[in-house]
Amino acid sequence: MNSNKALLASALGAILAIGTLASAPASAADKDQCFGIAKVGQNDCKTASHGCAGQAKTDNDPADFKLVPAGTCQQMGGQTKPM
Repeated sequence: MNSNKALLASALGAILAIGTLASAPASAADKDQCFGIAKVGQNDCKTASHGCAGQAKTDNDPADFKLVPAGTCQQMGGQTKPM
């Protein structure tokens, strides 16, 4: 009886995991790193001054990037390479 519960729980977990993967956002290949547009606390990278995403201390820091849809960075005032 316990093995049936374990099997059922495992199957349910797999179904939920597959559903989560299927609804994942667009891949990183569809995004560009856009430097110089991230606002305080909204960066998607680490830099020499901090180690994690979300730790930008100033707006539009040229060392911080934000992931944006491919091909839109320059329109937002940023660059696809560190400034």
